[in-house]
Order: sequence, then structure tokens, then C-alpha cells
Amino acid sequence: MHKNFKVCAAACLFSLSSIAAAQYPDRTVELIVPYAPGGTTDLIARIVAAKLSDVLAQSVVVVNKPGAGGAVGSAYGARQKPDGYTLVMAVESSHAVNPSVQSKQQYDPVKDFTPISNLVNVPGVLDVNAKSDIKTFQQLLAALKAEPGKFSFGSSGLGGYSHLFGERFLSETGTDMLHVPYNGLGPALTALLGNQIQVVFDNLPSSTGQIEAGAFRPLAVAAPTRVKSLPDVPTYAEVGYPQLNTPSWFGIAAPANIPADVLSTLNKAVGETLADPKVIDLIEKQGGIPDHTSPEEFKQLIEESNKRWQDVVQDIGFEKL
Repeated sequence: MHKNFKVCAAACLFSLSSIAAAQYPDRTVELIVPYAPGGTTDLIARIVAAKLSDVLAQSVVVVNKPGAGGAVGSAYGARQKPDGYTLVMAVESSHAVNPSVQSKQQYDPVKDFTPISNLVNVPGVLDVNAKSDIKTFQQLLAALKAEPGKFSFGSSGLGGYSHLFGERFLSETGTDMLHVPYNGLGPALTALLGNQIQVVFDNLPSSTGQIEAGAFRPLAVAAPTRVKSLPDVPTYAEVGYPQLNTPSWFGIAAPANIPADVLSTLNKAVGETLADPKVIDLIEKQGGIPDHTSPEEFKQLIEESNKRWQDVVQDIGFEKL
């Protein structure tokens, strides 16, 4: 009798644990965005979270935790319980650029996270004010070389993606501009709109509105081919700088060591989300390219990007913060 009871209890426990695992998620999931609302990471997170909520049959709520170039929110996400109820936007800026420029890191972009999938590849765009006399990339290059240091470019802050890309641009083109750091890319774009600076190296989604309104003139994009929404704008490869032609990636991760079945559920749900025609349309309207990957492929992307940005930081002689 006692033996049968033990067998029954074990079977019941196994059954209950199986049901619990099958029910993931059974409550709200938080998606941490380590940047302020309104930027590219936030826009992508909200597009994905809306559909992911439907696929998972539970609310996926976006929570913004900005600060220190993505370090605050990323470190917060890394410290949460690895149960699949806290997810983090793992993007090139926070998971490759930031670790390459910070001398003291609050998190390891590889060891402290479980990669789930890349979400979107986003073309970069070189913006000037539409009222500028500069109409083409070649004209900008000629002006920069004719008057070194006269022009300035704005960024989201010292050591951020837009700053480092700008420095890389100057290094590759042999030109010189003054760097003006702002507290976020929004203020930098406002400064460009007001002619306080002449150039911004942005991710396309956050510039799309001003480009469509005729306020910004895009001179080049970082993308494998020309962007559908900007058919007349050449890629960096077309203007002679293929080394600048890599789009930025925006993915999703969880704290390290989430259960394998939860990881599988999340990756499958992301795949279903990115295959939805409405989601594809929303992402493409922002200039993005949906990109569902396996966890292993996303981990490799993160590792390769870290290596590339470490090399860039070394090549341009950037002093770590």
C-alpha cells in the first residue's frame, strides 16, 4: 500500500509538472527595452509585442528602462529570474557596441543572456537637413574634404552606436567632422531639423517620419540592397564604401539558463509573429527587414558583432569610457 502510494504520488507530481510546463506562459510577460520610448528599439519592440501577445495568448508588456547606452535596462534584464517571464531587447547597440566601449560592464552580452532570435535587421541612414545645399553623398564627401572640421554630426551620446558609426565613417572616408553628443537620438534629430548640426547617422525607422515629411534628405543607406521605401537612395556599397554597408540588428533574449522548453516555445512564437503579413508590413514601412533565426544563429551574430565593434574601437583609437 505504501509503495503504491509513493508510485501514485510520483506519477501525480510528474503529471502536474508536465501541465505546468505546457501552460507557459500563464501570466504577463515583460519585454524590457533598454532605451527611451520612441526610438528604433522601442518601435520594433511594440510591433513585435502586440502580435506576440496573440501568439502566446498572454500579454507581452513593453517596459522601458533607459540609461547608459542600454546598459541599465540590459543589466536589469540579466538579473531577473530565468523563467521566460522577463525578456530583453538585445540589440547591436546594447549587446555589441556598448560592451566594446565600456571599461566596466554591468553585464556580459553573451554569458548573461539566452539568445532567443534576431527580430529585425534595420538599415542605417545618413541624414542631412532637406534645406541643405548638399544633394548627394558625393557632394557631402567633397564638402567635408574641402573644409575639414566645418561640419558637425550629432549622436545619441558618447560611445553610442550613432557616435561610433560616425567615427567609423570619418575613418573610412578620410574626412573630419565635429562630434556633438546629445542625450538620446531624438534631441540629435531635433538639432538636425533646426540646422544646429549638419549630419546624423541614424537607424532608418526613427528618421522615416522626417524623411517622408520632406524635412530630412537621406544620402545613403546601410543595407544589402536599396530600401523599398527609398528607391532613389544608394547604399554605401554603391557609393564606394561597402565596409559601411552592414545594417543594424535588433533581437530578443532572456536571462541566462531559461528552460529549454520555454526557449523553444518563445523561438517558435517569434517565428510565427515575424511571419504575420501585418507585422511584416509594419516592419517594412519602418524600413526594417524581418529576420527570424535560431537561438544558435542569434548567439553567433552577437559574438561576431562584438568582435567587429571591438576591432572598430581599436582602429579608430577610441578611449573606453
